Amino acid sequence: MATSAESQDQLGSGQRIEASEGGPETISFTFEGEEFTVSGFERSLPDPSTPGDRAQLVKAGLQADGAALDEDAWHAVARAIISPEAAAAQLRSAKGQASALIEEHVEGATLRSLHTRVWLTELFPGHQPRTSQGALPVEDPEVHGDVDEQGRPYARVVYRYRDRKHLRDHLAQTIEQTRHANPNPYDRSILARRITRAVIAHPCRLEFADGDEHMDVLAVRDGITRLTSAWALLTDGASPYADEIAATALRVLTAEKTQRRGAAERSLSQRMALGRQEALNGFLAEFQRGVNQPQPADRSVRLGQTLVVPAQVTVGIHRHGSAGLSAEEVFDDAVRSILASIHVEFRHWEAAAQNVEVGSRAISRVRLPGLPQNSLLDGIIGLALGRRKPEDLPGVFGRSDIPGTPLWRAVYLTHFLTRPEVFEQVKRFAKDIKGTSRMNTAGYAELLGPVIDLPWRGYKAGSLQQARNAWANGGVLTKGVLGDWQPTPDTDFTDLVEPALKGNNDARQTLAVAGGIALIADKLITRNVGSAVGRTVPFRANTDQIVAGLAESEKGLWSLALAANAFEARRECLNSFTDAQLLARNTADMYTIPAVDLAAPDKLARDAGGRAVQPLDQWTLVALSNPDKAQQAEQERQQNQDADGSQQTVAEKLAVERRALRQAVTEARFAVERLLKIADGPDARATTVHPFGSQEELDRMIAEVHQLVGQITLHTQAAEQEPEEDEDDEFTD
Repeated sequence: MATSAESQDQLGSGQRIEASEGGPETISFTFEGEEFTVSGFERSLPDPSTPGDRAQLVKAGLQADGAALDEDAWHAVARAIISPEAAAAQLRSAKGQASALIEEHVEGATLRSLHTRVWLTELFPGHQPRTSQGALPVEDPEVHGDVDEQGRPYARVVYRYRDRKHLRDHLAQTIEQTRHANPNPYDRSILARRITRAVIAHPCRLEFADGDEHMDVLAVRDGITRLTSAWALLTDGASPYADEIAATALRVLTAEKTQRRGAAERSLSQRMALGRQEALNGFLAEFQRGVNQPQPADRSVRLGQTLVVPAQVTVGIHRHGSAGLSAEEVFDDAVRSILASIHVEFRHWEAAAQNVEVGSRAISRVRLPGLPQNSLLDGIIGLALGRRKPEDLPGVFGRSDIPGTPLWRAVYLTHFLTRPEVFEQVKRFAKDIKGTSRMNTAGYAELLGPVIDLPWRGYKAGSLQQARNAWANGGVLTKGVLGDWQPTPDTDFTDLVEPALKGNNDARQTLAVAGGIALIADKLITRNVGSAVGRTVPFRANTDQIVAGLAESEKGLWSLALAANAFEARRECLNSFTDAQLLARNTADMYTIPAVDLAAPDKLARDAGGRAVQPLDQWTLVALSNPDKAQQAEQERQQNQDADGSQQTVAEKLAVERRALRQAVTEARFAVERLLKIADGPDARATTVHPFGSQEELDRMIAEVHQLVGQITLHTQAAEQEPEEDEDDEFTD
C-alpha cells in the first residue's frame, strides 16, 4: 500500500472487524471513499516492565562479554525495552559460547546489538544527516565520543547542549525538518501495519553547558522518519502540521515528574524517565478504554499501531587494532558507517545529505605522518566539520595576518583539501564509504561544496542549490588550484592582482579560489548546461574552466578580486537574482558585485550616469573567461539570426508574459506582509527554514486562510516557484 499523509485523517465510517480468538485482527473500513485495512491489530499491549525486570537486564549487561556500557546507560536501555527479562537472556551465554548479540563489522570496529522491541515514548531523535546539510536556526549540539577508565570506547555518544531549552528546541527542529523533508511520510503504512522495520538506536548522554545534570536516554540514528510518522498519528487533528507533531512528541519526551516534598532526591535523568513513564501509562489507559467494544476506538487503533517499535539497540563495540580513529571517535563513526551503507548505497538520501555525510567522515579520517593529534591537522579538520569557527582561522594556522573570515576559511580549506597527500586520502576514504571504485575531480569537488558553504548556506539559501550544482560541475578545482601554491593572506584581494600579473602563482591561485568561490556562491558561475547558451551565457563551459580562464587575464583577475572583496557571508547578492526574482525580495540589504572597467582608476565599471556601479552579469563573466570562444559564439548566433529572422520564439513570448504575470501577482503579497517582515529579519535569514514551514504548508495555508482554490492559488504558487522554474529551464541538462 502506498504511503501517504492521508492516513493521518480520522478513521472513517463503515468499519468491520475480522477477529480470531484472542489473536490479531484485521479491521476494514471506508477511508475517504476507499477501502482501508488495518492488519495485525491486537486488543492488548504489553504491560510496563517492573523495576526488578529492569534490574536483571542492567546486571546482565554489566557482566556480558561484548557489551560496552556503564550502569547509567544500561538503565536507559532497560527503561526503553518492553521485555527486559528477554533481553537479559540474550546477554547471558555460557562461557566459551557465542553471544546472542547481533554483530556488524565495519572499518575499524565491530558493533554488537540487541534485537528487541521498545516503547516509542523512550526514543529520542538523534543526529539527522538529512537536515545537517542545511542551515537551521537551532544549532546542532556538540557530538563527542565516550570512553571508560581504561580509555576503551563505550557504545554511547554524548550530545552537549547549551541548556535544556536548546535540547527542546533542537528536538522540535529535528522532528519538524524531518517531516518537511519527506513529502510521502509513512503515516498510512504505519497505521495499516505498524512499524515493521527496526530502527537503529544506542544509548546517548545529554549534557548541558550551563551545568545542569546530564540525562541518559536512547537515541535513534536510523528511523527518525518512522518516529515522526508515529507521532503524527498520535497528534490531534485530521492533518497535523509539523510543529504540532513536534509539540506532541516533546510533551512526552521532555516530561518531568515533580519531586515530592520530603521524598528522596532523584536525579534529573530519573525525574525525566518517570515523566515519560507517566505519559506511557496514560497512553496505555487510553488504549484499554477503547478496545472493550466490538469496534475499537480510533484512538486505540492509533496507539496500538504506534507505541511498540522494533529496534536494533547497539550495546557493545570492539575497536580493531588497526583502527585509524581515536577511541573517542570510533563508535560514532562506526554507527555512521552503518547508516551510510543504508542511505548512500541503497535507500538514498538526497545528494546534499550524502555529500555532507561522506565528506565529513572522509575528512575526519585524514592522517599525515609527523603531525601529532591536537595539532594543525586537528584544527583544520575542526574548521572543515564546523567544530571551529572562521574566527579561529589565525589561531589554527598560527598566523595573525590571516583574516578570520568565512571566505578565507574557504580558501585555506580548499588549499588543504587539494594537497596531493590529503586529496588522495579523502578520495580513497570517500570511495570506500560510498562503495564505489571511481571518483573524478568533479565528484571530489561535489563533496567539498557543503564543507565550503557551511558558514553562509542559510544566508544565501536563494542560490544554494545552484552553487552546489556548480561544485558538482568542478567548482574551483582547476589544474592550477590542484597544483603547487600557497594562499597569500591579505585584507584587500585587489592587492593580489598586480603580483599575479607579474607571475606570482600564489597570488593568482588565491584569487582563483577566493573569487571563484564567491562567484559560485552568488550564482554568477553556474554549472555547464546547453539550455543556458544564448540566454544567460554565451557558450558552454564547466565551472572550473571558467575560473581557470578568469585567472589568465587582467580583466578576469580584477573580476575575481572585486567579487571576493564584495562577498559577504551573511547577506544575499543582488547579482544572484533576475529582475523578476528581485520583485519578490527585499533588496535594501543586498550587496552588489561590480563589473570591471580597466580604464577606471578604481577598475569599477559605472553606468551611463558615471556614478552608479554597474553590476557584473553572468554573460559578461563567462565571456571574460574565454574572449575568443565568446566572439566565435556571437558570430554563429548572428549568422543564425540572419538566417531565421528576428521574430521572437514562443518560449521568449511566454517568458515576457510570465514576467508581467509575476509583477501583477506581487500585489497579493501585502496579505502576508508581517510574516515576510519576520522572515527578512537577521535571525530568520540565518536559516534555511521556509517562511511558511514548507511549500506544502504554504499551499494549505493559502487554501485555509483565504479559501481560494483554482486560479488564484495556482498563480500564488507560480509566484513562489517561478524563479526556481526559471533556473531549471536555464540550468538543467
